[in-house]
Amino acid sequence: MMFGTSTAILASTFPPEKRGAVLGINITAVYIGLVAGPSVGGILTQYLGWRSIFFAIVPLSLTIMFLILWKMKGEWADASGEGFDLKGSILYVISLLMMTYGFSTLTSLRGIISAAIGTLFLALFGLWELKIYNPILDLRIFTYNRAFTFSNLATLFNYMATFAVGFLLNLYLQYIKGLSPKDAGLILVIQPLVMALFSPLAGKLSDHMEPRLIASTGMAVTTIGLLTLALLNVKTELVYICTSLLIVGLGFAFFASHNMNAALSSVDRKIYGVASGTLATVGIIGQMLSMGVTLLAFALFMGHVQITPVYFLPFLQSLRTTFVILSILCFIGIFASLARGKVRQ
Repeated sequence: MMFGTSTAILASTFPPEKRGAVLGINITAVYIGLVAGPSVGGILTQYLGWRSIFFAIVPLSLTIMFLILWKMKGEWADASGEGFDLKGSILYVISLLMMTYGFSTLTSLRGIISAAIGTLFLALFGLWELKIYNPILDLRIFTYNRAFTFSNLATLFNYMATFAVGFLLNLYLQYIKGLSPKDAGLILVIQPLVMALFSPLAGKLSDHMEPRLIASTGMAVTTIGLLTLALLNVKTELVYICTSLLIVGLGFAFFASHNMNAALSSVDRKIYGVASGTLATVGIIGQMLSMGVTLLAFALFMGHVQITPVYFLPFLQSLRTTFVILSILCFIGIFASLARGKVRQ
């Protein structure tokens, strides 16, 4: 509810010439949260127990709600009065739930069946959406809006390529390099920290340059970072890993705000909410597929075993193979990003 509406509100409130900078600041806020969350959560857990994390969210959320009600005036519901697609929403929720569960257990028969059922419901959802007058997601937009279609496709490939990075490196740093969970977490903070630092600059650039060019460059930089991670071995220095994370974070920073700006600039104001929600959903699907690729690689090289020194070699083979696949996906995403065409005429 937050991610689907906050971007739409920002896009509705600010003029097109300032949209890139605003979206960059918004993305920076997200990444600052990603950096602060683990560290603050660790402090709370150490001194007050893990339940304090959930209690701390209550006053924070209440404060934010108060500020929104106090300071945010106006309404941007340009589609107000249209009917709500309840049947489509139910089909959509079932499909995503089944696919999410299926891809999280893809190496088992249960996971394959769940993913297949989710895919079936997704197909039923698509057929239903094409029949009704006010769909929850107007699929026709993908047939006539090239920029929006390829912006979503670029999002899919980008999240497929990058989401599993933290998961894989967390295992590598703890098992192969022998780091504690805290120290491994501190190293992994480098990527979102770089994203937070460079997203405002990247967003500002998209107000003055063609977004697809900078977003595609960001995808290319991310591909290079992933390729460097495909060379990891037992003797790889931590400096090398930190540099790779810096490259991946820099590439993602220059991709995210430009891609979002290009997507929202290509649709009518009336469907900003649907457009931002679609981008968020495609990103989540990309995250699922990223973990699916990872699980398949581990199942192929390691099988269902616990990571112990005996299995370090097949673990590294799984790790490197996964990073190669992720690099290829990110490389394909460059062309999806370029194929969207010019947003500014």
